[in-house]
Amino acid sequence: MRVGTIVFAEMFKEAIKPAIKMQIDFGEELGIKKSSAQITDYYDPQTLIGKQVAAVINFPKKQIGPLMSECLVTGFIQPDGGIILAVPDKKTANGSRLA
Repeated sequence: MRVGTIVFAEMFKEAIKPAIKMQIDFGEELGIKKSSAQITDYYDPQTLIGKQVAAVINFPKKQIGPLMSECLVTGFIQPDGGIILAVPDKKTANGSRLA
């Protein structure tokens, strides 16, 4: 898993379940990767810009409607079914590995 900064986020209107599509910057070595996450219970797209998140980047790409997802954003499932993103508590370099 690596950490990256969300540089673009918008509602994924084509998704069957409410979701947000994102572009996440994982640094110079890995670049910007696309993803989608069902995190609309706790997040709006505009509040995600600049937020760092932990994501799995070595899964195969997956077609989600018109979006080719290149990474899996991680989070914690809450009792109400919503998801809270897994984020570092301090800013770290994009592309840093989770130890």
